[in-house]
Amino acid sequence: MRLVAPPNRAPASVNRYLLPYEQDVVTIRRHPAVLIGPVAAVLGALIFAGILSNTPIAGSAAALAVIWWVWLLILVWFVWRVAEWSVDYFVITSQRLLLTQGLITRQVNMMPLGKVTDMRFERSILGRFLGYGTFVMESAGQDQALSRILFVPYPEQLYLEVVGLIFKDPNE
Repeated sequence: MRLVAPPNRAPASVNRYLLPYEQDVVTIRRHPAVLIGPVAAVLGALIFAGILSNTPIAGSAAALAVIWWVWLLILVWFVWRVAEWSVDYFVITSQRLLLTQGLITRQVNMMPLGKVTDMRFERSILGRFLGYGTFVMESAGQDQALSRILFVPYPEQLYLEVVGLIFKDPNE
């Protein structure tokens, strides 16, 4: 399965970082499994708040309000994490790899394809079950801003896509 996207299908938040002569090959969000921790925190806090609400500790209205306001803050944090995930993209172009992150403070990490000397992907048991992996890239002994990309969906296909761009077919 090839994951090649039609040209200029990247969102505007990503297109502004592409050079005029670059061709967008793949633009994807990180795997939704990145939200497992925040989902667990919200659900755990909800259960905890529900249990605390039915104990003598929360006998007063003020204590009950504090419990549920704390849960509401955790819920707002969760919504923030989902909003951040929705604008974070991993981009493979004909020239480089980009990882854009951040809702308010935008961070764009980049590595030219020509600088990638070693690349591998790792998959934990949970990653194999849910369908994500981690890309690990090295560049001629240098420390790069884009050395690990966590929660990459379709890691086998994307790995082949990147390797295909690095080692172009000599017959083409």
